[in-house]
This record gives sequence, structure tokens and C-alpha cells, in this order.
Amino acid sequence: SGILSSKVERAHSAMMNADMDAVEAENQVELEEKTRLINQVLELQHTLEDLSARVDAVKEENLKLKSENQVLGQYIENLMSASSVFQTTDTKSKRK
Repeated sequence: SGILSSKVERAHSAMMNADMDAVEAENQVELEEKTRLINQVLELQHTLEDLSARVDAVKEENLKLKSENQVLGQYIENLMSASSVFQTTDTKSKRK
């Protein structure tokens, strides 16, 4: 009966080890999945930061261009009002 009980114990111990191995393997897979997801989140955060910085730069450039356009528009208006060509067309249209 000693031989039988030691065989049963060994079989039981082997089953316990197999269970523990399965749990460890499952934990390993979970850990790898979590690591992959964390890396993905970090990558997305960096992408978002880059895009935000680019949006800010474009907004700034846009404001600069708007301001330059206003200056140019004013300059063109002043040239037109000072130019005799536009003066004569104005007076001609007024005479009609």
C-alpha cells in the first residue's frame, strides 16, 4: 500500500504542477496583453501630443497670415484711392 500511496501522491503532485503551470502561462499571456495595450496607449498619447502641437502651430500661422492679409488689403485700398486710374472710373460711374 506504500507503493500505491506514493504513486497516487506523485500523480497528485504532477497534476498540481500542471495546474500551476497552466495558471502561470495564463498570467504570462495576460501580462503580455497588458504590456501591449499600455504601449499602444503611450504611442497614442504621443501621437495626440504631436497633433496638438501641429494644430497650435497652424493656428498661429493662420493668425499671422490673417494679419498680413489685413495689412495688404489696407495697402491696396490706399493705392487704389491714390491712383488716378481708379479715380477716373469712380467719377465716370458717378456721372452715369
